[in-house]
This record gives sequence, structure tokens and C-alpha cells, in this order.
Amino acid sequence: MLVKTNAGGMWLLPQVEELRHRGHEVAVVLPPGSGRLSDELERRGIEVLASPYDFTMDRYVPIGLLRLRALLRRLRPDVVQYHLIASAYAVRLATLGLPVHRVHMVAGPAYLESRLVRSVERMMWRLDDVVICSCRYASVRYGELGCPPQRRPVAVYGVDTDAFSPDATGPDQRAKLRAELGIDQAAFLAVMVSHVYPPMRLVRSGRGVKGHEVLLAAWRTFRRRHPEAHLLLVGGGWTGAGEDYRRQLSDQFDVTGDPGMTWVESVPDVRPCYAAADVSVSPSLCDGPGSAVEAGSMGVPSIVSAAGGLPEAVTERSGWVVPPADPTALLGALDAAYQGWVAGTLALRGRLARRHVQASFDDLRAAAEVADIVEDVAARRR
Repeated sequence: MLVKTNAGGMWLLPQVEELRHRGHEVAVVLPPGSGRLSDELERRGIEVLASPYDFTMDRYVPIGLLRLRALLRRLRPDVVQYHLIASAYAVRLATLGLPVHRVHMVAGPAYLESRLVRSVERMMWRLDDVVICSCRYASVRYGELGCPPQRRPVAVYGVDTDAFSPDATGPDQRAKLRAELGIDQAAFLAVMVSHVYPPMRLVRSGRGVKGHEVLLAAWRTFRRRHPEAHLLLVGGGWTGAGEDYRRQLSDQFDVTGDPGMTWVESVPDVRPCYAAADVSVSPSLCDGPGSAVEAGSMGVPSIVSAAGGLPEAVTERSGWVVPPADPTALLGALDAAYQGWVAGTLALRGRLARRHVQASFDDLRAAAEVADIVEDVAARRR
């Protein structure tokens, strides 16, 4: 497996473990240095190799790709599986002409919103034996690029539904986290869990892809209607540019000066944040099922935008789907969630959300589906 980050990407752990459980040798190629992912892989006794290519587009790209090619030739894998689009481009180019099968797993479909990237992918996907799509939306988009159905199966990344459970964090976590953050125990609490990505020129016309500004704009009006409500934002900026953008949003919407909003840049465990919340909000302009799956597994209903794979994370009875980049529509969904909270029906949506996630996004079942696909590709080579 190859992925361009050693900090994130924890979602590949169940896939690695499933392949090892089936008796396969698995090596994971990551950027050099210590990181959350590389540390956990090594703790589990999984071979981690430093990528000689740093995934940056500088003048040393040809040298890095040649070194990556040499590494893969030495490993002689039956299958190379890669996650994230930068990893895909690197492996496709580095393995041209090598006797290896390629499996591209699409973590998030945001890059397919770019016309330029789509024009490149229209040709490049043909170098993949299989493009495993983590949501139906991504599979449809690759279908539009000419990829036949049998080469774009859907298999999600999933969530550990035992670890992400209303019972896993203990009955006092809701009150404990609220006390630690100074949030009123009786407040209606909405949570958004997401890194802040800087606006990207090629995607969504340079707007923040995670939709923080959409939620913050809707929250202004919502708070005037419901002064006792509170918004918890969890996640710092991804890269320095992302942190600059986060600070810009915080200043623009006066987050620090508003007693009804709290922004936490990082937490050791996001589960208490969900446990403390009444509703989760995922207002992305394009995304995979994302944090709505974690929230649902924790028994928290979600408001999601009709973008990417997000609508697949909820049902009509377990959450709300609103148009993307529409603060007014998001405000309406927040009002509906609040009314459900007042009426005592919001908890039922949470139970239905967990049931949906258990049925469709359990990580062990998902990892088995991915392993089946990888084994099928490997069998073609043999």
C-alpha cells in the first residue's frame, strides 16, 4: 500500500489487518519521518517503508519517481494499492511497464470537481486495474469518464462501530466534555468535526471545500433565534495555509468573541465531542461520507450537504440533506433539529443513524470487501 501521508489515513488500518489475516504480506510505503499512521503501523508490527518520492511538484519529481520505481521493483509486489490522488499519480507513473497490478482507492471525490483533473483522469484511470470508490458518487463520476462498472466497484472505508459507540465513551462523557469546554449542560449543541482546508483554485472556485463559512453564516441567524444554542468546531488548519484560513474565518465570524461558539484545533479523541453533541453538521461542498459516519456510529444524527458521498451517510429518518453552499437551507435544517431536540424526537434519529451506519459502514465488513477486490486482482496476475 502507498499513501502520501503518515499523519492521517488511519482508515487504511482495517484493510491492512484484513489482508494480513488472510495470509498476505503487506508493506506500507509512507513519507519518511514519524507520524500517527506510521507509528501505529509499526506498533502493530507492519512493515513501513519510507517513500523516496515526497509527493511535491518540484524540479526533482523525475528523480523521486525513478527512486520510487526502484523501490517497487525491489519489493516485487503482486498488487500496489494506493489511496489519495497524489499517490495515484505517483504510482501510475513510477510503475509504467512493470509487471504489477494497480488498485486505486478513492478516499474522497473532491478532486473530481476540477475540470482540469477530470480531463487528466479520463486517461489516467486506464492505468488502474480497479478504481475502488468509497462512495457511489465517486463511482458515478468515474463512469462519466468512461470507466466501466466492473472496474469501479464501491467499497467504503468504514468506521469501528464498537469503538464509536454511545456506550464506548462512558455515560459521563457528555457532561464531562461540556464542563471542560465551558458549554452549558442544558444547551442545544451542534458539532462540526473537520480539518480546515485552504481554498483551492481548481475546486469549487476557490471556496473552502469543507464549508465552514456556510455553517458559520447560518449559525449567526440561528443563534439570534436560539441564544442558548452552542456550536463546537473541532479541527485545525490542514497545512499552514489551512491554519491561516481558519484564523481568517475565526476573525470574520468573531468566533472567539461569541460565547455561543467554541473552536478546538485538536483533540486526542473525537468521540467525546460527538457524545456531547445533539447534532452533527457536515456542510462540505464535496466530500465522502466523512464525519457523518462517525457521528452516526455514535448515535448522533447529522445534517449534511447534498454533495459527494455525504447523502449516503444518512437516511430520510436519521438526518437531513440540504443543498451545498446554501446557508438558508442549512439554517432550516438546524431549526428542524432544534425542534426535534425540544420535542424529544432527536434521540430517535440518533438511534436510526447508528443502525444505518452499522448496516452500511462497519469497518470490518468494509475491509473484507476491499480485500476481496484486491485478491481478485492478484488472482488475475497468477
